[in-house]
Amino acid sequence: MATTTSKNLFRGSANTSTTLLYTVPSSTTTVVTNIAVCNTAASSATFSFTLNGISLHSGTTIAANTTVYIDLKQVMTASQQIQGSASAVTVSFHIAGVEIA
Repeated sequence: MATTTSKNLFRGSANTSTTLLYTVPSSTTTVVTNIAVCNTAASSATFSFTLNGISLHSGTTIAANTTVYIDLKQVMTASQQIQGSASAVTVSFHIAGVEIA
């Protein structure tokens, strides 16, 4: 019987260069359920992220002191990755999902 675990897949500030945020563990399937992107600066910034090399946001502008919520149900298999970046370290990613092992 499969074990499902709700998890915070990533919580933290974005780097200005593309950074690995999460890798699906071996023998596991992950369902990414939602992503919050928060900009705490007084000026706008941009962010990008990919799921297994496929761009979901590329240079997307996020206004000052704003959070963008992205609801999705994206299935990822073992060793697939989420990568992201932002134009400023004031942008953070909060990625939630379910791991099924």
